[in-house]
Amino acid sequence: MTGPIRKIAAALLLLGVVMTLSACGGGFIGGNAKANKPLSQALVSRIAAIGSTPGAGMMVRIFKQDSQLEIWKQSSSGDYKLLTTYKICAWSGDLGPKVKEGDRQAPEGFYNITPALMNPNSGYYLSFNTGYPNKFDRSYGRTGSNLMVHGDCSSAGCYAMTDESIADIYALARESFRGGNKSVQLEIYPFRMTPENLAKVSTSPNMAFWKNIKQGYDQFELTHRPPTWDVCNRQYVFNANGPGGSPLDPTSVCPPLTRDPSLVAALEAKQASDELAYNNTVASITQKQQATADAAARQEAADASAKARGQALGSFFNNLGGGIFGGKTQPVASTPTDPTAVTAPVPETRG
Repeated sequence: MTGPIRKIAAALLLLGVVMTLSACGGGFIGGNAKANKPLSQALVSRIAAIGSTPGAGMMVRIFKQDSQLEIWKQSSSGDYKLLTTYKICAWSGDLGPKVKEGDRQAPEGFYNITPALMNPNSGYYLSFNTGYPNKFDRSYGRTGSNLMVHGDCSSAGCYAMTDESIADIYALARESFRGGNKSVQLEIYPFRMTPENLAKVSTSPNMAFWKNIKQGYDQFELTHRPPTWDVCNRQYVFNANGPGGSPLDPTSVCPPLTRDPSLVAALEAKQASDELAYNNTVASITQKQQATADAAARQEAADASAKARGQALGSFFNNLGGGIFGGKTQPVASTPTDPTAVTAPVPETRG
C-alpha cells in the first residue's frame, strides 16, 4: 500500500471510529437493522386513520403513576391526536422530579428529543436520552446523566419498555425527524394532572413543581398542540415569548412576556375551575380522614371500655368463686373428752 493510499485508509478508519463513538454516545448517526426497521403496517394504518403521516410532528407523554407512554401525532389540521399508548415495564424511584446523580429517580418535566439523543447502538436494544438535565433542572443545580427511555424491560433511573415497544417508538421518532422535524417534545408527569389527582397529594413537597408543569399540561389539553416552553425565575413558562424572542435567563426574574390573549383567558378559566375542584376534593378527603380517625378513636375507646369491664367482672367472679369453693371456714369448737369419765349404758326398749 502506497503512502497516499495508506493515509486515505487511515482517515476513513478514523472517520468510522468517530461515527461509531458518536452513535454509542447517543448520536443519530448510521444505524443498524434494529434502528432502521420499517414501521409496522398496523402503525402506518393507524397514522393514516388519524389524518397524519409518518413524517409529521410527534409528541410523547409519560405518566409515572399509570406506567403509560403516549404517542401523539400531528394531523393534517395541525392538531395532535393520540396515536397509541404503550405500557412502561418499569421506572425508578417515586413520584417527583430527579434531583441528583445516583438517586435512582426517573425525571419529570419538559424535554426536547433531538436526533443527537437517539441511540441506535444502545445496550438496551434501542434507546433515546431524555435530555435530562434540561434548562429548568440546571437552574436548581440538579445532576444526572444517561437518563433514557430504552428497551430490555429493566430500569435504574430510566423508563424501560419492552424491546417491541421501543422499536416502535424509535421508528416513529426516526420518521418524524426524516420528515423535517427538528425535535420531539417529551412531557413527563407524575400522574394525569387533574385537580382530583393533585388533591390526593396536597401535602407533597413537590406540589409547587407539579402545579407549574400542570400549566403546560393544561395548555396542551386546551390546544392539542405541544406548548413551547422556556425557563425564567427557575420556573417553566409556556407559550410565552421574551423581549425580541430571545431565550430567557432561567435564574433571573421573568421579563415582560408576550402571550396569546385568547389562550391566557382560556387557561385562567380552566385553572379557576380546577382550583375549585381541587379545594373541594381536598376538603372531602380531609373530612373522610377525620371521620376515619374519629371512628378509630371511638372503636379504641369502646375496646378499652370492654376490656376494663371484662377485667372487673373477672375479678368479681374470682373473688366470689374463692369464697364459695376455695375459701377458709371458721373451725367448730369441740368439747374436750374426759378420759376418766364412765359412759352410762343406754337402756333397751322392749315392745
